[in-house]
Amino acid sequence: MDNTQTHGKYISWPILTLMAFVTVIGFDDIMYNFKNQGMTVITSWILMLFLYVIPYSLMVGQLGSVFNKEGGGLSSWIRGTNGEFLGYFTAWTYWAASVPYVVDSANSVVVGFGWAFTGSGKFQDTMSNAEFTLWTFIIFIIFIIIQRRLANSMEFLSVIGGGMMFVMTILFVVLAFVGLAKNGGHMATQPMNVHTIIPNFDLKYWTTVGMLIYAVNGSELIAPYVTQMRKPQREFPKAMIALAVMTAFLTIFGSFALGIYFNAYHLPNDLKMNGSYYAFRALGEQFGLGDIFMYVYAWTSVVYMCALLAVLLDAMTRMLISDTGDKYMPEFLRKTTKDGLPINGYILTCTLCAFIMFLGVFLPEMNDVFNWLLNLNGIISPGVTCWIFYAFMRIRKNSSKYPSKYVFIKNDKLAYLAGLLLLLVTALATLLGVAPQDVEQFSHTWWYELVINIVSIVVLIGLGALLPSIRRRELKYGTAFDRSQWYLMIALVVFSVVFDIWLGGTKIALRLVYIIIEVVIALTLLVVIAHKKPSQS
Repeated sequence: MDNTQTHGKYISWPILTLMAFVTVIGFDDIMYNFKNQGMTVITSWILMLFLYVIPYSLMVGQLGSVFNKEGGGLSSWIRGTNGEFLGYFTAWTYWAASVPYVVDSANSVVVGFGWAFTGSGKFQDTMSNAEFTLWTFIIFIIFIIIQRRLANSMEFLSVIGGGMMFVMTILFVVLAFVGLAKNGGHMATQPMNVHTIIPNFDLKYWTTVGMLIYAVNGSELIAPYVTQMRKPQREFPKAMIALAVMTAFLTIFGSFALGIYFNAYHLPNDLKMNGSYYAFRALGEQFGLGDIFMYVYAWTSVVYMCALLAVLLDAMTRMLISDTGDKYMPEFLRKTTKDGLPINGYILTCTLCAFIMFLGVFLPEMNDVFNWLLNLNGIISPGVTCWIFYAFMRIRKNSSKYPSKYVFIKNDKLAYLAGLLLLLVTALATLLGVAPQDVEQFSHTWWYELVINIVSIVVLIGLGALLPSIRRRELKYGTAFDRSQWYLMIALVVFSVVFDIWLGGTKIALRLVYIIIEVVIALTLLVVIAHKKPSQS
């Protein structure tokens, strides 16, 4: 960074705007939230932009400026304000939030290939949940194997795919309005008036806010570049305002454009999985081009998602292993090959991804699996975002200790209050997001998804709390557990998970109570087994 500034090469605010934009919003984000809220999502986007996106981005700017020498990463912000352990745990939760995202990306690759090769979603009717999971896992394994040789190529393809995706999104919005004028203003959504876009702020609405937050977060990735601007105090707000304008255009007009082709009052059940392909097919048909747009979008999605998957698999594992050091991370997870690859870290990533995929196998349809994984992101990702607001509150509570070139709201008390409000909203959205989406409320599937949501969160986050204890045992005994302990604990965990999933899929009236009792018993047995001194033989 210093060398960059010495040679006078500053990042301009328009460039920073574009860098932030690609991390914040995409066409699928618009589609997912349109399915959740229909045309009322237009009002939600407006509220989110002004009450959430802008202050969130500006807080990120100050955090990046304060911790510029540490690269501006989220875990370094927490480490700098709350010490090593919370820094480690933040790194773990950030990594854990990536696990459902990686699995969801692999699912999207399968769906994208299906549309790219067949030109329709009919292949989904002939594919069971087990087959869908198997293909997802095969793609997942393939990219773990080839990422070493193709990592640089995949990063390049990510840029190409991301650029194409941005162009396709803008193209859809523009041509949709041209088509609207062409057919005399007729829309699939009828009636279309001011009441159509006003949300009903009930419990169902608030359970979908987490997906909105999931769609617009990510601007923390551009935080390290704040101090590379010539005048960050003046230019960074410009970049964030420009970001808000671009995001507003894409989300508001994009959602309206979807209402041109889809009746918001009667949306297809598989809109989250196949809606993007339906939309581009409808666009092509309106302009007499058949399925051209659909095929271009399908291959664009495949290229982008494949590249993203390969890069994520390597980057997320390396970030976790390298960022936490040897104080909290067990030695066996830090083991690397002669080429520097964290092989056991890959195995952990692969195992947890397989675990997440296994949880969804027993859902009724392939579409349910896709929707559940997507909604799981809408729970875990906003939860991790809470760390950002917490770190911001910490630096504003003692601003003299954390000087910054860029300051969001000069008054510390007002700034602290702003951070607290966003923290509370995000935390509430995270908690309410645990309630299943896209299924009939309190139905058999609803209860099953509620159980696997809780199981997923407990396993992904809880494992991060256990690893430091395992590391302490390594330091004390030379090894964390002996072979018999590992076998017993693995068997107990597998049995507990399978039993809870089976029980959650039954129609027993008090199944949730029984699951809680079983989990308490299983955890107690785990503690007893793990507490025993390992055999040194």
